Amino acid sequence: MVSPRTGRPKSENPKNDRITVRLDKKSSEILQSYCEQENVEKAEAIRIGISKLEADIKK
Repeated sequence: MVSPRTGRPKSENPKNDRITVRLDKKSSEILQSYCEQENVEKAEAIRIGISKLEADIKK
């Protein structure tokens, strides 16, 4: 008998792209303050910011 697959279930929206960003002190402080205020991880806060940029894309 084969046991069922173990581990985490597959995500509907996998996050496969990885980037590294260097921030100046002010940007880092803004990001940290936002994360503490909204109780989110830095990666999630950055994804929120990127989503807000979509409105600025000229179509």
